Amino acid sequence: MLRAIMNAQNIAIVGATGAVGVEILRVLERRNFPVASLKLLASARSVGKTLEFKGKPHKVEELTASAFKGVDIAFFSAGATRSREFVPHAKAAGAIVVDNSSAFRMDPNTPLVVPEVNPGDLALHKGVIANPNCTAAILATAVWPIHQAAGVKKIVVSTYQSASGAGAAAMQELEDQVQQHAGGKEVTRSVFPHQIAFNVFSHNTKVAENGYNEEENKVVEETRKMFHMPELAIVPTCIRVPVLRAHSESIALDLERPLSPAEARAILGKSPGIKLVDDPVANHFPMPLEASGDLDIHVGRIRSDLSNPNGLVLFVAGDQLLKGAAWNAVQIAEELAKLQSRAQAAE
Repeated sequence: MLRAIMNAQNIAIVGATGAVGVEILRVLERRNFPVASLKLLASARSVGKTLEFKGKPHKVEELTASAFKGVDIAFFSAGATRSREFVPHAKAAGAIVVDNSSAFRMDPNTPLVVPEVNPGDLALHKGVIANPNCTAAILATAVWPIHQAAGVKKIVVSTYQSASGAGAAAMQELEDQVQQHAGGKEVTRSVFPHQIAFNVFSHNTKVAENGYNEEENKVVEETRKMFHMPELAIVPTCIRVPVLRAHSESIALDLERPLSPAEARAILGKSPGIKLVDDPVANHFPMPLEASGDLDIHVGRIRSDLSNPNGLVLFVAGDQLLKGAAWNAVQIAEELAKLQSRAQAAE
C-alpha cells in the first residue's frame, strides 16, 4: 500500500480556514496521509482559531514569509494574489507547493495536473504544481478515458456549477436565501451578483473580448494544457445553479472514430476516479446530491449523438471541493510520494 511506504511529510495548508483548506485537512485524514507535522496558515484575522486533525486541535498561525521553514509540502488555497506573494517564500524554504489558485496554471514551467490524466507531468515540476480549475478537473477526468480509446476532436460542455465554487460565504448565501424565501422575507445578496436561490445565471466572472467569461476560458486553456492538445476545440458554457457543492456537466464529444455507448460504459466503468451511474431503466444518472462527498466523478447518461456518427454524449457530476480542489491536491501529494519512493528504491 502507498500509505505504508510513504515517508511522513511536514505539511502546511495556506488558507486553512477557507472551504478548500478545511477540505484538504479532512482528505488528509480520510486518506491517512502520513503527516509528521502540520501548520495551518491563514490571514491575521484567523490567528488563534483551532481546527481538529485526527482528534487533536491545531491552532491557526499567521501566514508570513518565514512560516515555511521545515515544510515538505505546502498546499495553497488562499487565492492567486496570496499565492503569487508567498509561493516564492515556500519554494525558497525547500517546500514543494501544490497551488489551488489560478496563479501558475498557465505558466509553461508549472505542471497542471489531474493524476488520472497526466501524472507524468509531475516529474517536470520545479517546486510548484498547479491544481486545475474545478470545472476543468471534473471534465478532464471524465473525458480522458474516452480520448484514449477513440480520440477526442471537439468538446461541447455546458456546466451547472455549485455555490461552493465561490467559497464558503457563497454556500452560506445560498442557504440564507432559501430560508429568507421560505420565510417570506426579502432575499438579500452580497456574494453573487444575482440571487442564487431558485435561479440560474451565467458564471459570475468577467466576460472577455472573445465573448467567453473567465471560467469558460479557463476550461478551454487548462484542458488543452493537461491533454497536451493546444488546438483542441472546446466550446464551454458555464452556469451557476442553486446547488451547494457539486458541479455537473453536460458533455458532447466529437471523436476520431465511432464509440458505442456500450463500449464507453465498459471503458468508463474501469477507469480510475470514475463511478459509473448509468441506469436508464430506473432513470438514475449522476446527481450533485449523490456526488457530494464522493472522491470519484459520477458519469452517466452515456448515449450516441444523434446528429454525429462519431459523437458521444455524457452527463457527469463531481464534488467541486473534492475532485475539483482538495482531493485532487492531496492526490498530487500522493503521486509525489510515489515518485519519491521509486527514486529511493532505485538508489
